[in-house]
Amino acid sequence: MLKTVIFDFDGVITDSEILHLRAFNRVLAQYDIEIKTKDYYKDYLGLTDVDCFQLVAHKGRLGLDGLEIENLVKQKNQVFQELAKTEGRIIEGVRDFLEMLEQNNVPTAICSGAVLAEIALILEEARLRSFFAVIVSAEQVKKGKPDPEGPLLTLQKLNRIVSPAEAGIQNPILPNQCIVIEDSHWGLEAAKAAGMHTIAVTNSYDADQLAMAEKIIEHLSELSIDDLQKLCA
Repeated sequence: MLKTVIFDFDGVITDSEILHLRAFNRVLAQYDIEIKTKDYYKDYLGLTDVDCFQLVAHKGRLGLDGLEIENLVKQKNQVFQELAKTEGRIIEGVRDFLEMLEQNNVPTAICSGAVLAEIALILEEARLRSFFAVIVSAEQVKKGKPDPEGPLLTLQKLNRIVSPAEAGIQNPILPNQCIVIEDSHWGLEAAKAAGMHTIAVTNSYDADQLAMAEKIIEHLSELSIDDLQKLCA
């Protein structure tokens, strides 16, 4: 039985992956390093900012310590927010899909490798914040995707706030009553490891790269509430 839908953010709700890449590259320019677009989608997309900078440091043999990487993350976040204010956009069909879930009393959440300030900015600009009962961002987990910590923490938080009539202590939402919507194999791996159902949307990768998902779609508008219920049956 379907009890909740958990969304990735970048590449599922907002078309902002290219903005993240541009923000990373502005910060990395001080080291004369540039992440190529094909490399970003192959190796970096889906990782937290900390993990991205750690991977860049490893590949470039920069020898950055934790404090230096933390500073780079702050710089990147500032650049991203500047870009998002003018160039961020919500993917077509997201609002209608969220309204459909709301009308059917299905609570929703976000589990993302982005930082909370970035997520909140775009949601507020688009007036979508009220749809989400829970937001789990990069700062709240020790291990990013593909580790299942994020999806499991999201479910834990949902179970704390969903009304007792829907999911009390005696009847919590179980992993197999959750659908996770992702655009990368990192996110799909995390959801599957958490025991949740998976839908992949081909906003960032082709369908053949998302084959582990139970259902693959091009647009959220392809999904009905019956489709979601069947996936959890």
